[in-house]
Amino acid sequence: MKLSIKGKLSLSISIIMFVVLLTHMIFNYYSMRTRLMSEMEERAKIISEQVSISMIQAQRAEQAIGDLLAEQLYAASVYAAEKLPPKLSDITPYDLYKITGELNISDLSLLQRTTDGQDIVIRQSTEPREIGLSTKEWGYWYTAFEQLLSYNRVWVPIGQKMKNFWSGPIEMSTSIPSHRMKWGYYYDGKRDYIINPYIKDSKFKNSFQMTNPERIIERILHSQANVLEITAYQPDRFNDESMATANESEFQLIEVPDRPILYGTYRYRHDQDSEMVGKAAYEGIPIFKEFKFNDEQIIKSYMPLREGNNHYVLGIVLNAEPLQAALKEQLLNNIGIGFILLEIVIIGSYIFSGWIIRPIQYILQKVSMMAIGQFNTNLTITRNDELGLLARRINMLGVNLHESTERLRTLYEENRAMKYQLESFINQSSDAIHVTDLDGKVERVNESFVQLFGWTEHELIGKPLPIYPEAPSEDGEGTSYDREEALVGVKETVRVTKDGRRIEVSVSRSPIYNESGQCIGWAGITRDITQRNRMEELLRRSEKLTTVGQLAAGVAHEIRNPLTTIKGFVQLQAHTLKVNPKHTTMMLSELDRINLIVSEFLILAKPQAVRFLEKDIRPILDEVVSLLNSEAHLHNVQVTTAYGAVPMILCEENQMKQVFINLIKNGIEAMPSGGSLQIKVNAVNEDGVSITVKDQGIGIPQENLPKLGDPFFTNKENGTGLGLMVCHRIIDSHHGNLFISSEVNVGTEVKIVLPAAHVSKEKIEQEKGYISIR
Repeated sequence: MKLSIKGKLSLSISIIMFVVLLTHMIFNYYSMRTRLMSEMEERAKIISEQVSISMIQAQRAEQAIGDLLAEQLYAASVYAAEKLPPKLSDITPYDLYKITGELNISDLSLLQRTTDGQDIVIRQSTEPREIGLSTKEWGYWYTAFEQLLSYNRVWVPIGQKMKNFWSGPIEMSTSIPSHRMKWGYYYDGKRDYIINPYIKDSKFKNSFQMTNPERIIERILHSQANVLEITAYQPDRFNDESMATANESEFQLIEVPDRPILYGTYRYRHDQDSEMVGKAAYEGIPIFKEFKFNDEQIIKSYMPLREGNNHYVLGIVLNAEPLQAALKEQLLNNIGIGFILLEIVIIGSYIFSGWIIRPIQYILQKVSMMAIGQFNTNLTITRNDELGLLARRINMLGVNLHESTERLRTLYEENRAMKYQLESFINQSSDAIHVTDLDGKVERVNESFVQLFGWTEHELIGKPLPIYPEAPSEDGEGTSYDREEALVGVKETVRVTKDGRRIEVSVSRSPIYNESGQCIGWAGITRDITQRNRMEELLRRSEKLTTVGQLAAGVAHEIRNPLTTIKGFVQLQAHTLKVNPKHTTMMLSELDRINLIVSEFLILAKPQAVRFLEKDIRPILDEVVSLLNSEAHLHNVQVTTAYGAVPMILCEENQMKQVFINLIKNGIEAMPSGGSLQIKVNAVNEDGVSITVKDQGIGIPQENLPKLGDPFFTNKENGTGLGLMVCHRIIDSHHGNLFISSEVNVGTEVKIVLPAAHVSKEKIEQEKGYISIR
C-alpha cells in the first residue's frame, strides 16, 4: 500500500506524538515510583530510629536493673564467704541450700580450677544441672574467672565490677536454656573456689516486660500497617553458614555475643541477606532492596545502627503491594489520557498535512512537465517559506536544464564526429586491433584482425581470444591468457590463426581507464613480423659465416707460424741428415703451442655436457687460491681474500675453477715486479653473488679494452687470446655478467656477477644484461 505525502506526514506526526506520550508516561511512572520508594525509605528510617531509641532505653533499664541485682549478688557472695569453709572439700550440699534460703537467691554454685590448670569447672551447686559444667569455652566469662583466680582487677568490658567480685550481663543459661539469669562471681584469695550466686528471671521478669525488645517490635508492627517484620542482625555473626539450618527458636538460645539475630523474627529470608547486611555494616549507609517472597512483593531495608560500643544492622520488611497498586492506578490514568490526546493529534495532523502539501502538488505538476522536456513553464507560488523558495529554485532549474540540454546536444554532435574518426582510424589501420574486458572477453576487433587471424567479429565478441598456442613455446614461457594480459608494453610471441597456422607477431598491450582512473579493459595491437624475422635470421646467418671465416683465418694464421718454423727445421735436418737437440726442443715447443690453440678452440666450438649443482662459491675460490699460491710467491705477489655472507649459486664447479684460474693467473702475470692481488666476494641484493679480482699490475690501455675477448687478441708474448673468450662463454652459460675495468700503471679489476640459486629463470632472463667489457 502506497501512502501519499499527506498520509505519511500525518502518520509521522502521530508517531512522534505517540513516542512523546509514551516517553512521558514512562517518565511519570518511574518518577512516581522513585517518589513512593523514597517515602517508604524515609518511613523505614523513622522506624529504625524509633527501634534504636527504644532499644537504648531498654538497655539502660536493663543496665539499671542489672546494677541492682549485681549489688544484691555481691552482698550474697560476701555473706556466703563468711559462712562457708575455705576448702571446697569441707563444704556439703546442705551448706549451699541453707545459704540459698537465707539470702533469697535462686541458686548457689562453686567453681574450681582443674588440677592441670587448663579449665575452671562447677564442682558443687544447688542446681544439679550445673554440676560438672566446663567454662573453658565461655569466652570473656572464662577470662573474668582467670582474672578473679589470679586476684587481679577484672578488665573485661561487660558486667559490673566490685572488690573481689564480677557480675556478668543478664543472659541465657547454658544449663537451663529456658531461663535468663543474673550471675555473680566472688573470690578473695582465701579459699580454693569461686563463689557463684545467681538469680533466675522468675524473680525480675516483670521488670523487663515494658523494655523487652520483642514487645517494642510487636507494638511497632501493630501500629505500622505496611511493616511486615523487624529483625536485628549482628553483622559479625550473621552469615549464610550460621543461618543455613538455624530456625527462630534455635538462634534465640545462643548467647548474645555469638547470636546472629539479636532480637526480632526472621521469616522473610533471602539469599542476598548476608551480603546486604555485610555491605550496610561495612559502608555505614542504609541499603534498600526490592524482592519477591512467596508471590508477595516486599521491600527490605538494611539500616546500620550503633548503640555505645555495639553495632548491628536493623532489617525492616515493608509491604510493596500498596506501592504497586498506586503505580498501576497512575499508569492506567496516563494511558487513558494518552489515547484521547493521540486521537486528537491524528485528526489535527491530517488536516494540517493537507494545508502543508498543497504547494507541493503544484511543484509536482511543474516537475512532471520538466520530465517530458517542457522547461519554460513557471510556478506562481508566492509564499516566503521553504516551499516558496523551492518553487523559485525549480523555476531556475528549468532555465538551467534548458540551457544544459542545448549544450549537451552540441556536445553529442561533436562526440559523434569524434567517434566516426576513431572508428575510421581503427578500421583502416593495417595492424590487428582488439579490445577485451578485465575477464579477457573480446569486446571489439577491426578488419585487419579478422584478415590476420581468420575469425569473424561475430565469432569473437563476448568470448576469450582463441589465438594463443595450446602448449608452451619452446623457450618454456607460459602462454596462458592471464599471463599475456598481465604484460603491458611490446612483446614478440607466437599466435595461432583459425586454420591452425602459427605466425610470429609483435603484440603491444595497454590498459584502458575510465574517468575514475580504474582499469576497465585492455587494448591490443598485433603486427605480423614473420617476414621481418626471416630477414633478421638471414642477416644473423651472414654474420655467423663472417665470424666463422674470421675465426678460421685467425686459427690458420696462428697455426701457420709454428708450422713454418717446424717445416724449416725438418728440412734442415733432412738436408744435413743430423738431429739437432736444440732444434728438436724448439719444434716440440711449437707443436705444444699448436696443441694449445686447437684445445682452446675446441672448448669454444664443441658443446659440453655439464651438471649444475648448488654450491658455495667461497670454498671453490679457496681451492683455486691454494693451488696458485706457490706460483704467486714465485712472482712476489701477495693474494688476499675477503668473503662476506653470500647465498648459494647453481654452477659447474670445474668450469668455475677454470674461470678463476685464468683470471688469477692473468693478475699474477700482470705484476712482474710483484704486488697485491685482492679477491672479494659479496652478496648483491640477496639475489646474486659478486666476485671481484683486482691486481696492481701494468694495466690495459683504454683503446684495447673493447678488443678483450676477441679471438687471438692478447698482450702476452706467448698468449692465444682464447682464455678470456672461454671465461666469457662459461659465465654466460651460468647466466652471469663479466665486467673489466683497467687503468695503465694502476691495475685491472675483473668483476663477475652470478645469480643466486633461488632466483627463478624468468627473473634472470628479465633482469640479465649483456656481458660487458669496459
